[in-house]
Amino acid sequence: MRKKELALLVIERLEKEYPYSDCTLDYDDAWKLLVSVRLAAQCTDARVNEIVPHLYEKFPTIDSLANADVKDVEEIVRPCGLGKSKAKDIVACMKMLRDVYDSKVPDTMEELLALPGVGRKSANLILGDVFGKPAIVTDTHAIRLSNRIGLVDNEKDPTKVEMALRKIVPPESGNDLCHRLVDHGRAVCTARTAPYCDRCCLEDICKKRI
Repeated sequence: MRKKELALLVIERLEKEYPYSDCTLDYDDAWKLLVSVRLAAQCTDARVNEIVPHLYEKFPTIDSLANADVKDVEEIVRPCGLGKSKAKDIVACMKMLRDVYDSKVPDTMEELLALPGVGRKSANLILGDVFGKPAIVTDTHAIRLSNRIGLVDNEKDPTKVEMALRKIVPPESGNDLCHRLVDHGRAVCTARTAPYCDRCCLEDICKKRI
């Protein structure tokens, strides 16, 4: 089976299995998703969702965060790990949003990557979830499952996995597919235990099993 054919089957089956997959970070504004994505590095989304309400209680706007003392931000976000660097990036990012982009989150990959603390994974999440643009978010689940299933071959570099998936996944399906790979990676195709292949909707087409 060619990889494009495999990708279409995977998209179809995961859509049936996880029809309501979505971003698991809570946000009601694009800039808040930027903040949460930065905090989510090496931290669970659940922990980030617990912490950000306290952050926004003290700093409710882009401007207030841009003017914040980094140490005050660090004190709040420390439970997410890497508090000093994350606080520094968040404050710098909000300053750039305010001063360069009139407090609006930009909608191009190039502009997003220019923001402090924003890499391709974060930029793709913003482009896909906020702006509805074609996006491939290669988090650890997407990388692990893409290799196991056979969508990519022995590739662990996030950017290379992203580019490989862009060649075989229809642009309009990429963002939702990546959310569903996260759900499937947590529920069935797990990392810390043996994957539950006996209850996997992809068992008969997965490279690991055939």
